[in-house]
Amino acid sequence: MQTQERRQFKIGKYDIVAQPANGSMHMLRYTVLLNGKRLGALLSMPTESDCRFLEAPPKVPPLKIFSVTYRPGRPKKGAAKANTENGESGPTIPWSIKGQQRY
Repeated sequence: MQTQERRQFKIGKYDIVAQPANGSMHMLRYTVLLNGKRLGALLSMPTESDCRFLEAPPKVPPLKIFSVTYRPGRPKKGAAKANTENGESGPTIPWSIKGQQRY
């Protein structure tokens, strides 16, 4: 049984260190470094684009509060109209914020 050794190479301005992945004889873990600082590790051979993504990941927009998707069917004949307080429509949720605008 022969194990692989640690290899080092460059892709653009990034240093890549390839070493055997834990618990695997054949897979390599590629650690991406920039100026000696570790950016991350991948189990597949990284491209320069992957390295740039690790260096500066894109901004993630903030999460929106869960919007209610409750849509009742057509009301029955002669049914009483639902009371809407403060002009709000939809079901009341105990944990929702009063007067909050839903999207």
